[in-house]
Amino acid sequence: MTSSSDTPSMASDKPQNYRPLLWLVAMGFFMQALDSTIVNTALPAMARSLGESPLRMQSVIIAYMLTMAIIIPVSGWLADRVGTRKIFFSAIFLFTLGSILCASSQTLPLLVASRVVQGVGGAMLLPVGRLTMLRALPRHLFLPAMSFITIPGLIGPLIGPTLGGWLVEALSWHWIFLINVPIGIIGGLATLRFMPDIRSDALMPFDSAGYFLLTSGMVALSIALDGLSELHLPHATVMLLLIFGFVSLTTYWLHAGRKGDAALFSLKLFILPSYRIGVLGNLFARIGSGSMPFLLPLLLQVCLGHTPAEAGMMMIPVALAAMLSKNFVTPLVRKFGYRQVLVANTVLVGLSIASFALMTGDEPTWLRVIHMGLFGFFNSIQFTCMNTLTLKDLDGKLASSGNGLLSMVMMLSMSLGVASAAAVLAGFTQIMGNVANTLEAFHSTFICVGLMTSAAAWIFWQLPHDEPVVTEKSDTALVE
Repeated sequence: MTSSSDTPSMASDKPQNYRPLLWLVAMGFFMQALDSTIVNTALPAMARSLGESPLRMQSVIIAYMLTMAIIIPVSGWLADRVGTRKIFFSAIFLFTLGSILCASSQTLPLLVASRVVQGVGGAMLLPVGRLTMLRALPRHLFLPAMSFITIPGLIGPLIGPTLGGWLVEALSWHWIFLINVPIGIIGGLATLRFMPDIRSDALMPFDSAGYFLLTSGMVALSIALDGLSELHLPHATVMLLLIFGFVSLTTYWLHAGRKGDAALFSLKLFILPSYRIGVLGNLFARIGSGSMPFLLPLLLQVCLGHTPAEAGMMMIPVALAAMLSKNFVTPLVRKFGYRQVLVANTVLVGLSIASFALMTGDEPTWLRVIHMGLFGFFNSIQFTCMNTLTLKDLDGKLASSGNGLLSMVMMLSMSLGVASAAAVLAGFTQIMGNVANTLEAFHSTFICVGLMTSAAAWIFWQLPHDEPVVTEKSDTALVE
């Protein structure tokens, strides 16, 4: 591995030598985490400005999440080949450029295209920053460094919905993107000054065929689901996209078996029961959870008459409860094991989602705050346990590949969650026939999404009964 001359100083034990790098990576994580949540409360305002229905704005979220899922697998390879400084700077530049383009968009298709540009940059911020820290810092400093940069990832969802709602009311929805510009300029300048330019000499050829098969399958499945709601594609086209998507993913599986260790994601990962079950559980359990940041702000604004700022503030209990739950995860897993915790908690997450079908607007605010908090609490436990289960047995070469696949699956499942929820909501809205029944359509959607989430408990039921409790080694992975 070769690096620029400033890299060795990053490995010093003196805090002042690596602190600028940590702040830089943390800022990138904050930008990505904030943008993933700030848009949700602004969707109705965007819809009015662009002349669209607020129930057909899911492509703004799907485009961003799906783009991130597509770019994440290639981000580490690009950083190894071109250098971490150039790729991290490019990520901030594209994210900032995409933000400017989003704010300038006059139509929904232009806004979606701009979100794709923004997603390309956002996809590289955390993986490349984490890779740089892994290689620049001494091993004994990596865990506290990771703990430091995850704090912005928790703060972003906490302030994102509220800030987005306030900006929409005080200024306009365009400012939820424009606030990224000064942060991006500062981050770009800091990257040129503090980011080490680390590359890898032992760089394997990129599995372009596997990458094409995998991303083609993901895109086809996402467009097929979105085609049922927003795109209004013919049923025959949707069926062809679904078939093409499943064929592409199946072909990748055969391709990866033939390529072995040279595959984009080696099938050796799935020999480990914990990884195999963890990835599948992440994919299906997150579909329901991933739809909630889309459904809840719409329900509060479209059906219950809340302003964007009020809807944003109602999301604060979700984030606060998520932060509180981190203290309970390790004791729970130590006492009951992964199998019992994940099976029970998956059902609880599904029931908490379905329980939003009881929300009518007549309940007192304190009860709604508790309702939101319970969902955030169970949802955060679910994420942390699933992530830890998935990664805890990975060693050596499989660690990087396994982490990359998990990151991709997380983004893909959130994209599929929004697309699936929008398709179900559109179906119920069409069945019920008029705008007056929109609240009933939301209620039915919450019940369906909750049942789908609870069904994922069957995946975690496949874990061995004698699943070991958390050890000191796996405790370090208890970070969402």
